[in-house]
Amino acid sequence: MAAGLSTQEQKLVTVAGREEARSLTLLETLVNINSGTLNTPGVEEVGRLMQAELRELGFEVRWVPMTDVGRAGHIVATHMGSGKGRKMLLIGHLDTVFEPSSPFQKYVRRGDIAEGPGVNDMKGGLVIMVAALRAMKAAGTLKDADITIVLTGDEERAGRPLSVSRAELIKAAKASDLALEFEGLAQENGKDMASIARRSATDWTLKVTAKSGHSSGIFNESVGYGAAYELARIVDGFRREAREVNATFNVGYMASGVSASANATDTGAVASGKTNIIPAEAIARGDLRTLSNAQTESIRAKMRAVVAQPLAGAEASIAFEDGYPAMAPSEASRKLLVTLNEVNRDLGLEAMPELDPLKRGAGDIGFVGDIVPGLIGFGAAGQGAHAPGETMELKSLDRQTKRAALFMSRMAKP
Repeated sequence: MAAGLSTQEQKLVTVAGREEARSLTLLETLVNINSGTLNTPGVEEVGRLMQAELRELGFEVRWVPMTDVGRAGHIVATHMGSGKGRKMLLIGHLDTVFEPSSPFQKYVRRGDIAEGPGVNDMKGGLVIMVAALRAMKAAGTLKDADITIVLTGDEERAGRPLSVSRAELIKAAKASDLALEFEGLAQENGKDMASIARRSATDWTLKVTAKSGHSSGIFNESVGYGAAYELARIVDGFRREAREVNATFNVGYMASGVSASANATDTGAVASGKTNIIPAEAIARGDLRTLSNAQTESIRAKMRAVVAQPLAGAEASIAFEDGYPAMAPSEASRKLLVTLNEVNRDLGLEAMPELDPLKRGAGDIGFVGDIVPGLIGFGAAGQGAHAPGETMELKSLDRQTKRAALFMSRMAKP
């Protein structure tokens, strides 16, 4: 089969090419529905449309409410095949970062470019997923495929606790052999790139307390250095002592004074003080991004060690908040990429090089990266995700639909 397309695969590619008009209509419909993560009715409306599409393809579909974590819910859809091929988990999400308050709300087409909220991240991916499955059904390759689809309603702002909001995804991964994430297609210099890894995204909070008093007494043995110098020591200590290859940690905000605390929306800090009073409190918050979950623990240990060496008169503590785990690169995922590049060759497309994972953000596949190998980026190509003016390259619809349909059809074979 690697020498070219079988007769059935030729039919698959032909029918996949006929999906574009229908895909464009579905894309416009989905984008024009506001499904910001916290807009429960909008996420549910997108969910109803996707459930209808999947039921038409023969999937058993259920809606899993997430009211306990303050989110709309997830779609879990299953298709029982022959049981002889590889069991696939398809991952996507229904929500966007654009809430109803955003001025960016409408789908607009300009030639081969579509603009709209979530058009690339990831309503284009939802459309490609449906189109590929429709092509498989028309060509007769879907009947053998064992597929579970999990479409979360809160990928952009996951509900807490994660043990609840990601339970269905993890359960599905444990019953699967591989995972395919339909988020956006990465490109470099106009060339399609493949992703087999995503870095983590977790947060940390550093709090410092110290002896206060008149500023004339700072640095002496009885008073010490105050909270500001201790905060500065720790943050610079992170830079000097906790860095590792492929990992980054950012300080989002920091403040110190007689009093210092995070504001009500956790978008900054409120501090007060006087120039002649030694700061008694300090706070800093930031994120940590790593290439593996083991690296996350390694860097956290280094950060704790820096915190545990306070200046005189000060005490500090650091707390870590779990977020998106890492999906580390693996040889099993690289083998899937070899198969994907056989698909590319047989479709007359260029081979897709492996993308540097530092160029890709965190995503839902990270929750299952330690369970199954996978590939990332079966969605649409585009620019400006998460910002007004987000775009999608409509020409990517056709090739991504064909790629996904042929790859999944081959995975479904014994």
